[in-house]
Amino acid sequence: MSLYQVRVAGTGRFLPERIVTNEDLTKTLDTSDEWIVKRTGIKTRHYAEPGASNAKMGAEAARAALEDAKLTVDDVDLILFATVTPDYRLPFCASLVQRELNIPNANGFDVFSGCAGYVQATQTASQFIRAGAAKTVLVIGSDIMTSIIDPKDRSTAVLFGDAAGCVVLTRAEEGSDSALLAMTGGLKGDDEVLVIPTGGSKNPLTKENYDERGHYVVMKGRDVFRFAVDRFATQISEACEQAGIKPSELKIVVPHQVNRRIIESAVRRCDIPLDRVIMNLDKFGNTSGATVPMALDEAIKNGRLDRGDYFIMVAFGSGLAWASALFRY
Repeated sequence: MSLYQVRVAGTGRFLPERIVTNEDLTKTLDTSDEWIVKRTGIKTRHYAEPGASNAKMGAEAARAALEDAKLTVDDVDLILFATVTPDYRLPFCASLVQRELNIPNANGFDVFSGCAGYVQATQTASQFIRAGAAKTVLVIGSDIMTSIIDPKDRSTAVLFGDAAGCVVLTRAEEGSDSALLAMTGGLKGDDEVLVIPTGGSKNPLTKENYDERGHYVVMKGRDVFRFAVDRFATQISEACEQAGIKPSELKIVVPHQVNRRIIESAVRRCDIPLDRVIMNLDKFGNTSGATVPMALDEAIKNGRLDRGDYFIMVAFGSGLAWASALFRY
């Protein structure tokens, strides 16, 4: 079986209108703008309105990405939706995007694996294309993190925002240099470092555990920091080795926007200049599945990539899980 190469054809994003500043958070939390910026690098984030649809946010990002790619819904044959905040437990968001955009001939499914989920979805979409099973894929990352974050918990409430991003991946034309060159990933099973304790089949939601706020994200920040720095640096080295290039040849690094200190610590280990790392968490915070496609969209729109350049997506999160994908753009 011949393998087809993969091309990033277009990108798009969607942000809710409401902007929440660090000063806004000081009204309900024991914190300050200085404390938040020093520890996270975050200054503002966007919040969806109560009752907003995550699927519709993803659909808006996909609409923008298709326009950027100069493609239509008739071209789409696969929808992958990375999220941890679906509109419903059933049905899944990819199916609702298909309905929202009236895509006539698409398969699809959700990837429900936290902050690494978007890059895992990118890896999966690429394999569909490489195998000849799809030509054009919407890879959407969208989350309404404010729906699962305890607004009274300073350790998480300052970190997260709501957003959607999408990348259109297509089969590369004959003679194109565009390609997926390497990918890494792995798991270290854990249900303590980053977890929502209740609401699953093991511990269904009850009035008692709801009152105890068990339906919100619980995070051990120091453990996340150590894990993320190690996995970030290791993945860049491993992916570059697979691709037969040096980290210094990467035009940009597109990381999960988890925390500025984590990203800075990791790139120092890889000896990559910080100005090659795309960071927008100061404006948007950690938007989980949306962070990587949002950052890639911003990088491309700002002229940070030319065709033929190498770039890598790197992510890590609950599970514990990690994933990377190294492309020649």
